[in-house]
Amino acid sequence: MNFDFSDEQKQLRDEARRFLSENCTPKEVRAVLEGKAKYDKAIWKGLADLGLLGIAIPEEFGGAGAGRLELCVVAEELGRALAPIPYSSTVYLASELLMQAGSDAQKKHWLPKIAAGEAIGTLALVEGVGDPTPKSIHASVSGGKLTGKKTLVPEGEIADFAIVVAREKSGDDARGIGLYIVDMKGAGVSATGVETVDPTRNHAEVSFNGAPADPLGAVGEGWATLDKVLDRAAILTAFEQIGGADRALEMGRDYALDRMAFGRPIGSFQAIKHILADMYVAATLARSNAYYGAWALSTDAGELAEAAANARVSATQAYQLCAKNNTQVHGGMGFTWEFDCHLYYRRSNLLALSLGSLTMWENRLVDEMRKRNAAA
Repeated sequence: MNFDFSDEQKQLRDEARRFLSENCTPKEVRAVLEGKAKYDKAIWKGLADLGLLGIAIPEEFGGAGAGRLELCVVAEELGRALAPIPYSSTVYLASELLMQAGSDAQKKHWLPKIAAGEAIGTLALVEGVGDPTPKSIHASVSGGKLTGKKTLVPEGEIADFAIVVAREKSGDDARGIGLYIVDMKGAGVSATGVETVDPTRNHAEVSFNGAPADPLGAVGEGWATLDKVLDRAAILTAFEQIGGADRALEMGRDYALDRMAFGRPIGSFQAIKHILADMYVAATLARSNAYYGAWALSTDAGELAEAAANARVSATQAYQLCAKNNTQVHGGMGFTWEFDCHLYYRRSNLLALSLGSLTMWENRLVDEMRKRNAAA
């Protein structure tokens, strides 16, 4: 594989970085962190005006009709800036599920609103403790009405609609699982905010009590569709993670060059050099794996699932290492509220669990490698 982004895609990355550097400073991030807003509406509107919310949505549904490689470069910049907006839940998950399984009527209703920044979407998947599996799904639909409870729904308090993973009342295995669109502002829906390590990404526990549910795709094919979309979302999330990892590395490097001790920059000390070198190696390896995922995503390669798991595992490990070590390089100051180290540490841990645990993705990677070896 010999892969790189095109000049046009790199220009898009530069434009996204310029916008975010001007409009998504630590001040905006901290405003959401401190509870002054659930998300930054100005950044959300600005991205919509730039066409970055609908960049992968077909033109017939109000989007730019570009592709998922463009989403990758935007995701990286959102990760660098710690953008406090519902981008991942809306674009990586809800929008992608609509494009994969939605009817023309469903696409015409929701996709133009997403592209214009007028609708926030989410995926309501997790129930209880542990990684989601077909057996863990107990929310059910009967007669077009949804009943059940979902925990840790991303953007659950602010979403306009949710795509809910549920089963037909009579279903007892994965074949009975479907996807359903639910109006989060409609009857039978209540959301309660949940505190997480990173309040810049809203989460909620959502209860459904006879909420009207519109099937998305064929009932019984929901888990298979979800699996494919999770692989795509894992690659996009990996780019968010490498963006954050790179920024944490830059912060640590810059501080090590500026901070003086015993008349020398602390970056000249061997212990600090080794920490920064470990961060660089992890971030570079994660980028390589994320690029492999981007290639697989753009070509719809047969090894997409393996590439997605590989990118997800590598990027999760790199971001957590870089965020932690950035704090260490800053010393005692790195643990204070005033320094921005904790902002990246918070986000690194939140993203590590956003699509299922690291262990879940490690198991997926092993399973995919076994399949490939068995087929060889």
